[in-house]
Amino acid sequence: MDKLRSLHYFAAAAEARSFSGAARRLDLSVAAVSKLVTALERELGLKLFERHAHGLSLTANGAAYLEACQPALTMLADAEQQATAANTRARGTVVIGVQPVIAQQCLTPALPQFNAMYPDIQLDIRYLIDTSPEECRGADVVLVLGWPDRTGDLVHRKIGAASFVICAAPAYWAAHAMPQHPHELEQHQCLTIRGNTGILMDSWDFYKGGERVSVAVRGWLLTDNAHRDMVIDVALAGGGVVRLLDWHKRPGRELSNGALVPALTDWQQPDVPPVNLLYPASVRRIRRVRLFIDFVTQLFSEIERQRDRPTPPSGPPEWRKAHRARASSAARGL
Repeated sequence: MDKLRSLHYFAAAAEARSFSGAARRLDLSVAAVSKLVTALERELGLKLFERHAHGLSLTANGAAYLEACQPALTMLADAEQQATAANTRARGTVVIGVQPVIAQQCLTPALPQFNAMYPDIQLDIRYLIDTSPEECRGADVVLVLGWPDRTGDLVHRKIGAASFVICAAPAYWAAHAMPQHPHELEQHQCLTIRGNTGILMDSWDFYKGGERVSVAVRGWLLTDNAHRDMVIDVALAGGGVVRLLDWHKRPGRELSNGALVPALTDWQQPDVPPVNLLYPASVRRIRRVRLFIDFVTQLFSEIERQRDRPTPPSGPPEWRKAHRARASSAARGL
């Protein structure tokens, strides 16, 4: 038995909590990973994993063995990386879990550039909504917007932010008059979105100088975050006012081509949601994953530099902490 290889397979299976996840990460068959880990258990005379229908969990012996082996595995990986980095092209698969809004607005247009730089790396993109262990299992890198509640033992870095823009189609503003103060939004049809936590985001907050305003908006259409494109399409058709992420200002998007026109541009909005990069600590030693992490970090740094004004991420808004059905209810303390 190849002892070193079996240790690598064991560590990967422990990280992914499944043989299939480890196989994807190692670019091997599930049978190959399972066979060598089982052989390792047999040689040690220890049961390293509990096998379940939904995956794997370390036994007490398995957890202790992994902890003892991890420093040696890290040192070997670092040595191998230093020895081969200059002479080998990065290759293999990187599994990326990403929320649709980040993928559609920012990541997708940049992927051809990554492919041109690293043609032997395959990207396996999977849409997710939250950062539950079930959704993140098997991913090398996770990109989510907002304030994730559960990140477990994943490394968590904030690499960017997204601000908000109030906008509507030119035809809508022509028919209903563009608001000059946030409170005037109460007289408009505002199209709202239910966030990932299930809270309807119907409280739109603003500040300018020393004045802070919270507006409970209403409208004839609301939808969940997975179908946020619906409110954009309705807004484009002149059906109401929508609050979009300022990523829509980027070239080719609705705010850059005049299809939607911003309002209240002299007001800023708090509760700026951060872009979060999550990954298991162990994947940083995998060259192809590290290259993608560096690429996406640089991507959001460049997006931030292109903004009219900086948008530092803020902490979770009060309505998110209140666990109400509507953000406006939390804002009023109901």
